[in-house]
Amino acid sequence: MKGPREILLATGLIALPASVATAATSALVVGVDVYPHEVSLDGAVKDALDVAQALKAADVGPIRQFVNEQATKAAIRSAWIDLVAGATRGDTIVFTYAGHGAQMPELVAGSEEDGLDEFLELPGFDRARAEETASEIIVDNELSAWFAEAEAKGIHVLFVSDSCYSGGMNRSISGKTRLAPMVRAKVPPPSKEALSGAKVRDVELSQVTILAASLESQPTPEVVIGGEPRGALSWSFARALEGAADRDGDGRISRVELEDYVFSNVKLQSEALQVPNFTPQLARSDKEIVLSLPRSAKFGVAPTASGTKQTLKSPRETGWTGTLPLRVVGEMPDLANIGGDGMPYRWEAASGVFYTPNGDVAAEHVAPERLQGVVDKFILVDFLKALAAQSPGAVSLKPVKDIYFAGDRLNVEAPQGGYANMLVFNLANTGEAQLLDVQIAGSESHAFKLRDLEVVKPFGADHLVAIATNAPVDAIAAAFANSNLDAAALLRLLETRLEGSESTIAVQPLYTRGQGQ
Repeated sequence: MKGPREILLATGLIALPASVATAATSALVVGVDVYPHEVSLDGAVKDALDVAQALKAADVGPIRQFVNEQATKAAIRSAWIDLVAGATRGDTIVFTYAGHGAQMPELVAGSEEDGLDEFLELPGFDRARAEETASEIIVDNELSAWFAEAEAKGIHVLFVSDSCYSGGMNRSISGKTRLAPMVRAKVPPPSKEALSGAKVRDVELSQVTILAASLESQPTPEVVIGGEPRGALSWSFARALEGAADRDGDGRISRVELEDYVFSNVKLQSEALQVPNFTPQLARSDKEIVLSLPRSAKFGVAPTASGTKQTLKSPRETGWTGTLPLRVVGEMPDLANIGGDGMPYRWEAASGVFYTPNGDVAAEHVAPERLQGVVDKFILVDFLKALAAQSPGAVSLKPVKDIYFAGDRLNVEAPQGGYANMLVFNLANTGEAQLLDVQIAGSESHAFKLRDLEVVKPFGADHLVAIATNAPVDAIAAAFANSNLDAAALLRLLETRLEGSESTIAVQPLYTRGQGQ
């Protein structure tokens, strides 16, 4: 998918010029879990409710919301017409969708480069009776026509669709993807809206910006966030709306701020299964504003003595419990900090394999005496994720893959970001903490770079962590010299030093596997 015709399976954000940043905003929110004729989903309604709540907190209104059987095409179309009629030039309409997406042969010959239309699949559609139920899909060309209606009035459209249409993955994921099978059956002739939308060119929708949930080569899976199935893009977008993306504390989210926040957090929350994709790839200007925030923004950044750097709240305020839900298959060792609600991690005593709630192999050959270390590692990872959701940093791997095989070589890079200190370390799949770099205030600062790293045993899930901070890191760095430093001890050090500090946190999941596995 490339352009507005493909927006339905992507997430779009419309940039508002600063001059209209206070214009009115309304919203249309759709989430579908229950598909009577399709594999149902688990987290799409949670996504819709979460986003709706964040929009309310951002003073967006009116909000028209449709979940499950309420999500009929007629109801959604009527709500859209009402919102366009009620908006004036410079206003914004937010339209979000969480649910299945799919493809079918193009309805208007020559309208798609790949010969396929993408569509949003609503609960009433039955592919076994495609012709009779085709009124319960929203085709890409129809969306283009809807957006053109808003464009004609000078209304901005912000479209958020946590869905997918194609792609595959190397990792074994136990959750569901938001991809319905290809429709090959005959459907009725295209609607007048589809015919009209097929004529709309990308440049004619100049007020639309698209943010795809994943690269074209990737699916959009439901992943476990906070112990329950969710869409990583919807979750990240809701947190951005709450103010976490407002890095300069000016009460508005710019396109650049949104990119920095969403890219980091979708990758983090999906354990590197997804990489979002903007269209256009570059902001139209450095002053593009996507949303103004209320004073009550949950995570809004307040200016500090050193500027507008984020002051981190305790992860316990955001729901982190310091425990890990774990299901043991076989003999149960004596473990600490096991418990809590949500979808569990799993350890199989016979094979020693440790699985994440998503179904990934996180570690192999974990003996009972080593299990506590792996558990403590993931408690620490959850702690770091809770910090990163407030103030995400950056760490990157090249080439980008969802899994790396034995013998693969890659490069790692993390910017220093203008903070006084920087700490880079790896949390190995064995549970060990390995210091990679430390930069102390007063020393020459530079970006961290690790070149030509080779993937070797043991395989599983490593997590590269880059902390840029104005808090002292000398004691933390010194602790790495102790060969007995484990994840639990490192957590205690970081918890006492990072909470309340000005910092950014980046966590890069790195999943590895042996050749032929």
